[in-house]
Amino acid sequence: MGNFSCILHSNSYKSKNKRVSEQMATKPYRTITARPNADSLVKPGELVDLVEVTPLTLADRRIYNQLLENAWDAIEKPVTHVIAKADLRGSHNSNDRVGESIERLMGSIVKVKVQRDGEDAIERVQLLGGNIETTRRDGLLEYEIPTRLRRIIKDSTVFARLQREVMFALSSKYALTLYEMIQKRGNLRWKSSEKFSVDDLRGILGVPKGKLTSWSNLKLRAIDPAVSEVCALSDYVVEVAPIKTGRRVTHVELRWWRKDATSEAEAERELEFSKVGRKTRSKERAEALRAQPQRPRPVWLEARGAALRPDTYETARLRYPGYDIYHVEGEWRDWAKGKDAPRDPDRAFLAFFKTFAAANPI
Repeated sequence: MGNFSCILHSNSYKSKNKRVSEQMATKPYRTITARPNADSLVKPGELVDLVEVTPLTLADRRIYNQLLENAWDAIEKPVTHVIAKADLRGSHNSNDRVGESIERLMGSIVKVKVQRDGEDAIERVQLLGGNIETTRRDGLLEYEIPTRLRRIIKDSTVFARLQREVMFALSSKYALTLYEMIQKRGNLRWKSSEKFSVDDLRGILGVPKGKLTSWSNLKLRAIDPAVSEVCALSDYVVEVAPIKTGRRVTHVELRWWRKDATSEAEAERELEFSKVGRKTRSKERAEALRAQPQRPRPVWLEARGAALRPDTYETARLRYPGYDIYHVEGEWRDWAKGKDAPRDPDRAFLAFFKTFAAANPI
């Protein structure tokens, strides 16, 4: 009777675990459960593809990313967050620029694409709420995240993971925005390109009204330099291809693919170099990268059902800190060529990672 009781208990435990696993599989992964770390921060996808009614500067965007990161542990709650102004100054000695950025962020209205009752909608929100800045040079900034924005962040299920070094190395707001767009989309296993109207792309990049009105000027002054920088400094190769309707460019196709290990190492070295001459190096490197063939991936990974979930990457980071998650994924893809599709790609990847980590300790 005791053994029978143990069997019943065991079967009940397995059944409960199965139900929990099924619930976890169907429950959407929430952006707020992703964690920043020493090398990177998290930005909700809705705040990547937003359209600025009031254009921001590169410094504004960097500072805003830092404010989001600082508030992350309680970002969905109606609380006041505190950060040292020195953390926002960067290489500048004065707090004046910080104050100017905070004022622009407070006054900035943005349009965010959201889902309401199963339908696409546009929500207009402020990026930053009320705040208090102490006047001491080494003082603090107390700030709030607006209510509507907190709700958007709480409901978010897609995010971009931004590498700090890259974010601070990019030299224009167009490059930083393009980098965020790629980081949001780079992990999508069923998608490697996306089309935008030229007007939509201008809005996302934050091009001021009346500026760069022709396609040639937009490409020359904003898109091409941004593409070169992102190709040179990030883990992805990027292209923005024009699409014509008649004789006029009306749309673009944004394409991206992951670099191989050698190219990733070159990007890391570039981040360590002086910025002197980077513009020329970036342009030359971007042309060379786009000329390289893309790394083939197993056929079964092209299927939507085989896409790795965002929480799989988070699990890998927690289990194997210090490893380049995407390099290991590339090794897994190469190893998987010609093999049958696994029943559970996420578990298969984590199992491969375990073996890889054991064979390549750091």
